[in-house]
Amino acid sequence: MNAYIRLMRLNKPIGTYLLLWPTYWALFLSAKGWPDIDLLIIFTLGVLVMRSAGCVINDYADRNIDQDIARTKDRPLITGEVSPKSALRLFIFLLIIAFGLVLLTNALTIKLSLIALALATLYPFTKRWTHLPQVVLGVAFGMSVPMAFSAQTGSIPLYAGWIFLATIVWTLIYDTFYAMADRDEDIKIGVKSTAILFEKYDQIFITFLQILLIIVFVVIGNLFDLGSIYYFSLVIILIFMIYHQLLMKKRQKELFFKAFLNNNFIGMTAFIGIFLSVVI
Repeated sequence: MNAYIRLMRLNKPIGTYLLLWPTYWALFLSAKGWPDIDLLIIFTLGVLVMRSAGCVINDYADRNIDQDIARTKDRPLITGEVSPKSALRLFIFLLIIAFGLVLLTNALTIKLSLIALALATLYPFTKRWTHLPQVVLGVAFGMSVPMAFSAQTGSIPLYAGWIFLATIVWTLIYDTFYAMADRDEDIKIGVKSTAILFEKYDQIFITFLQILLIIVFVVIGNLFDLGSIYYFSLVIILIFMIYHQLLMKKRQKELFFKAFLNNNFIGMTAFIGIFLSVVI
């Protein structure tokens, strides 16, 4: 059982948090306050299940290369604790649960979930043929935004696209940090990423994305008429970004990974700002 927990990363909830925050941004903004409680439960459980499914299919896709990376060589599919067939069965089981949850919403949300499923399944394989798998991951994670709007309101307004964009940009930031930590080993085994694509210009790339994210957050604040508390949360986010810049300057893989983990606080801070603006 412990092996399956590790395979689904239930012992490492950071990925769940990173997917959960944009989902909550969209749910609370679409409702302009508390979303329907049933939708809050459905989407929370859906995030947990789909993140677990994503980890399983990721490890299945990487089962022939994880042994060459120090950070991943102890994963259950590498140690033999879980067989590839068992991993695929678990993946399908988790997808059935996730689809069962989305069936409790509406037709539009169900259709969107099929796109999200395709992207989540495709993502682990894209690192073989493109240097932009982080973009695919961002779009996959971003699908929670139109799904939240469609479930809560029955439609997807154009301005929801700004939250979708924020999710993609933020995912690009933290997953590039993640890739920077693995860059040397990824190059050896032929895995592609934005960290490899931009290489010595990675800090410039991250800085550009951080500035873009702040701009998009400001636009969201104006579109949804969010209050001063929200804009104060953006100041805190800016402080976190400066901290990440300082971590990057030292060019140590452990600090790149620390910056990745610390991005959780950016998503959480943005949510707190949104929550306090629309609920209070």
